[in-house]
Amino acid sequence: MNYLIGIDLGTSGTKTVLFNENGEAIASATQEYPLYQPQNGWAEQDPADWWNAVVSTLQAVIVKSGVAVEAIAGIGISGQMHGLVMLDQEGNVLRKSILWCDGRTGEECREITERVGRDRLIQITANPALTGFTASKILWVRKHEPELYARCRHILLPKDYIRYQLTGVFATDVSDASGMNLMDIPKRCWSEELLKSLEIDPDLLAPVYESCAVTGTVTKAAAKLTGLAAGIPVAGGAGDNAAAAVGTGVVEEGKAFTTIGTSGVIFAHSNQVTIDPQGRVHTFCAAVPGAWTVMSCTLAAGLSLKWLRDQFFREEIYTAQGMGVDPYMLMDQQAARVPLGANRLLYLPYLMGERSPLLDENSRGVFFGLSAIHSKYDMLRAVMEGVVYSQRDCLDVLRGMGVAPNQMLACGGGSRSAFWRQMLADVYGCPVQTTVSSEGPALGVAILAGVGAGVYPSVEEACRRVIRTNPPQQPDAEKSRQYEPFYQLYRSLYPALKENFYKLSKL
Repeated sequence: MNYLIGIDLGTSGTKTVLFNENGEAIASATQEYPLYQPQNGWAEQDPADWWNAVVSTLQAVIVKSGVAVEAIAGIGISGQMHGLVMLDQEGNVLRKSILWCDGRTGEECREITERVGRDRLIQITANPALTGFTASKILWVRKHEPELYARCRHILLPKDYIRYQLTGVFATDVSDASGMNLMDIPKRCWSEELLKSLEIDPDLLAPVYESCAVTGTVTKAAAKLTGLAAGIPVAGGAGDNAAAAVGTGVVEEGKAFTTIGTSGVIFAHSNQVTIDPQGRVHTFCAAVPGAWTVMSCTLAAGLSLKWLRDQFFREEIYTAQGMGVDPYMLMDQQAARVPLGANRLLYLPYLMGERSPLLDENSRGVFFGLSAIHSKYDMLRAVMEGVVYSQRDCLDVLRGMGVAPNQMLACGGGSRSAFWRQMLADVYGCPVQTTVSSEGPALGVAILAGVGAGVYPSVEEACRRVIRTNPPQQPDAEKSRQYEPFYQLYRSLYPALKENFYKLSKL
């Protein structure tokens, strides 16, 4: 029996899972780390925290599983996308990583658009210049920290820093590189035209591989730290959402998934390059060779619920600890007691600005309709509904592009809530189902590693072999009808507030 390891480098923590070749999780471990916000709208993390979490969780799963490390055929790494990691000549980290949800680079995005031209940028990268993407972060550091930038010799994405620590190799994969705003998406390579226009030295960037290609092997030094065996192949891996697609079997046309994690994502597979000329959603290379994806990204989906939990639900957290259950389970029960529409309270989930489909780093969270009748439980339901409305808004864009799915899966932490999944089904107006395995990205990159190591013949065949789904939750037609006017009102609020969001950002 072959075994595979999937490492999922998330924003809130790293989860490492050891699977057998049938896709069954044998052991897992998670370690959290902090998010730093030195200014409003900024978000950073220390790459050392990531590596410490990877070392700790690898050690834990090896001990827990009892599996001989010689039986581990391959390792795959999934990671939060877009984060900027800068290393000097010796491979030392120069500064904290600027993350995907950081909104400081509006000026740099405008500079990129002016240098390249908006239409040409979308033709090449399939996306406009966005504050979340990596290119604008590179320009920001070059402008505001020029001495540090002058010392930079390597630019990596978060998961690729972990690859470097494991293998000593600088490399990235097509799915994660797609989110840097520097790649020729149709050709699946770095764009010489863009790099020249933006005056970025191509030698700073890592070589690009397909996601299932072997990029290196575990070094003796990394093996000593982690407990792994030296020489284990490490695959290209994937950005978190591309990895989740493989881990849920969304590797063929007609399939899509919704993730409610820190961010919210709708991700649809496509065999062709399909681009939204308005740039409201993103087209990236898929982790499946020769395929692409169309995806949305809202910045504060699960983050909105976590924020509400931490600020207003301390009693439930304490009670849940005593009961030995997840506090979100108690919150679900409370939200279900509130009527649909949260007693006419709406929530706009723009805590970190917004990407899809608004492209506005200045937008901020809003409770609309708040009155003395409302309790924190009304706010809870409004937050859950607002997150679902934001996902529906993105799904409607995909439907307009002709990539509407006929199968919708749910993954991420929010997918564990049957109540939230039913809300998705009712607002989407389509069935929503989950996979038997809840490991998502970790399973996805383990599969990619298995393809690279020769355990499986292809990504598609591997998914047919190991991915199994649960029965779908069907939409309730009456609830779908009741949600619709609230959703349409939700959609009208941002246009009415857009100018005031900008004014607020300048105060």
